[in-house]
Amino acid sequence: MDALPLRWNLPKADAAPESWVKTVARATPGTTPPRWLAQVLWQRQLGFVEPLEGWLNPALYQPAPASNLGPAMAIAVSRLKQAIANKEKVAIWGDFDADGVTATAVLWDGLGQLIPKGDRLTYFIPNRLSESHGLSQRGIDHLAEWGATLVVTCDTGSTSGTEIAYAKALGLEVIVTDHHTLPEIDIGAIALINPRSLPSEHPLATLSGVAVAYKLLEGLYAALDSSPPLPLEHVLDLVAIGLIADLVELRGDCRYLAQIGLARLQTQTQPNPPYLRPGLAELLALCKRTGDRPTDISFGLGPRINAVSRIHGDASFCVELLTSRDRDRTKTLAYEAELANTRRKALQRDLYTQVMARLAQVDLATTRCLVLADEAWPTGILGLVAGQVTQALGRPTILLCIDPPSENGSPRLARGSARSVAGLDLYQLFQAQSALLTGFGGHPLAAGLTLPAEHIEVLAAALNRMVREQLGGEGAPQPLLQVDLTVTVADLGQPLFRELKWLEPCGMGNPVPKLLLSNVWFQNVFHKKLRDRQNKAVSFIKTEFELWDDAAESGFPGEWWGHYRDELPPGRCDVVVELDFNSNTGYHVKLIDVRPLAVGKPESEPGLSNSVLDWRQQAAQTKLPLALAFSPAIDHLSPGEVWQELVGLAKYLARTQTPVTRSQLGDRLRLSPTSLALGLAALETAGFEITPDLHSLDAAIPEQDILTIQFDPGPMTPAPAAMQPFLDVLQEEQFRRRYFAQVPVTALS
Repeated sequence: MDALPLRWNLPKADAAPESWVKTVARATPGTTPPRWLAQVLWQRQLGFVEPLEGWLNPALYQPAPASNLGPAMAIAVSRLKQAIANKEKVAIWGDFDADGVTATAVLWDGLGQLIPKGDRLTYFIPNRLSESHGLSQRGIDHLAEWGATLVVTCDTGSTSGTEIAYAKALGLEVIVTDHHTLPEIDIGAIALINPRSLPSEHPLATLSGVAVAYKLLEGLYAALDSSPPLPLEHVLDLVAIGLIADLVELRGDCRYLAQIGLARLQTQTQPNPPYLRPGLAELLALCKRTGDRPTDISFGLGPRINAVSRIHGDASFCVELLTSRDRDRTKTLAYEAELANTRRKALQRDLYTQVMARLAQVDLATTRCLVLADEAWPTGILGLVAGQVTQALGRPTILLCIDPPSENGSPRLARGSARSVAGLDLYQLFQAQSALLTGFGGHPLAAGLTLPAEHIEVLAAALNRMVREQLGGEGAPQPLLQVDLTVTVADLGQPLFRELKWLEPCGMGNPVPKLLLSNVWFQNVFHKKLRDRQNKAVSFIKTEFELWDDAAESGFPGEWWGHYRDELPPGRCDVVVELDFNSNTGYHVKLIDVRPLAVGKPESEPGLSNSVLDWRQQAAQTKLPLALAFSPAIDHLSPGEVWQELVGLAKYLARTQTPVTRSQLGDRLRLSPTSLALGLAALETAGFEITPDLHSLDAAIPEQDILTIQFDPGPMTPAPAAMQPFLDVLQEEQFRRRYFAQVPVTALS
């Protein structure tokens, strides 16, 4: 099944006022005049949400104090001071995703300056593959046996009232720091610190789990009689990783903490950093990044930290990886995280293929919420694939793994992850169907759930009805791609990148700028399978290319992740890209979407049929000299390479279901009607179905023959008897073009 085509929302025609350009220039020294940046800010209206100067420059931002998180902060700080003074045993309860792991590491490092690690301070992280988010009786029993009297949660616990009551019965008090959905009733914690209790416009309202943990340390450190050995700033690199990896809206203090945290992170790749984290330095080296870009986290560190629990279940060693100062130990742990991430990529691609194949059998005209389950699906990557499906098909998606049958015959459970679309709150949907579930939690757009396997069909029917009622209509909303700027190939490079870098860190509410380039083409295209650290190929593909337009003096490098070269349309097209940079590949673009030039738009390159103008009669009648002219020979491809281009174009047209005329195909590939007909015949022996059947060599009006192409993924080798005539005729046509373009006039007289 193919993804829904993206609907491009092009930038507005009105340019940013000159006064606005000057305002942006004052806030961004060294970028005069920053017209590209000013235009994006003007269109997004970001400068009007909060003071522009502080939004662009963290040195001019005034962060909100920890006390803004309410009375619970003061209670938590007081209880922690009491535990420190009384030498109590304190346990940190974290979570297994990157936000939860970094939050655990922040408290482990921060509280570890005040409470001896190991002796009176420990941490516990649930196993992703066998447990769910939140507190559990098993984990509480473990901490009670260790001797803990106080538990501090991070990135979890807001709805764990039953487990907190169980902990109290065992003599453990609980401080909850979290950012997930607030409970409707008192959960029994001595303090619940959650930014969701604040007004939505508050600068702390969108804090992630690691940022809330940081604010708890901020409040505690400020209340101490003497400062700890290391300042609060020493954990900022961990805060930036959790914030950016968790995809929260980066505004207010979130943006500020991410900005200053990135500045701290990049010191790990420099000699003698102010606070050494060899594990981070090793991870950055493995993913060939320097730590100065948000994408170094979102595409580098974050996936590797997350991959550990997705593949192995237990993410506990990630805390050691992030906080230990033992170089040899952290190098070993970083290598394990790298291998886990490589394995995750291959599993994710395979599972996405399976899910889309299953959905090909679903009537999407009547299905508004996609619910699929399987016994063999790997639990750890269900959320990633659900997000891919949601983005591709524009529908909320729930993917579940059904537990194997138990020996005692107890009901089987299904565990999984859900991803939603804008305007649809998953938590509210699950809350309305809580009678069918044994557990759930998360965000409006991303959640996890557990339910008896026998309830899956009932839940799917109920959610379909609710989604239809809330969103209305029968068709899927076409995904929207917001384009920010229209540029040329010559614009791509350092000046444009440096201007747009002021927008970083990008994320929800402030996406990476999307750039439209029109009437471009691809050259030097190739794809390759990625290899892991052991040089073993994995099932993940990246296509690399050069982007050209008519004014370009040289091609600009780019990449398209998860796609083969055959999926790029031959010839001219319009593309939407993101401009990127890293120290390994330099400046390059990431391809987001591509469209061939509209059907019916003539190509600038003439075909053979209109290369020669026959003026012999006019010359004879007027008794004027006859001018002979022929188009230059521009056959850069051999007949075999033209065949590959024809196959690639056919696969693209089949995948996008784009109709095309025979004349367009002929002009695009410089094929005569004869060679085109032979090429189409060869395609049909390679798994393509072309309708209508227009292989006849004497079609009357080829310009009006609209072809549609289907592709059945089967044998890709055409019958030699069908392919050889195409290659022979094409070779003869190319020879004829070269001959008449170069033959001396004396030979024709």
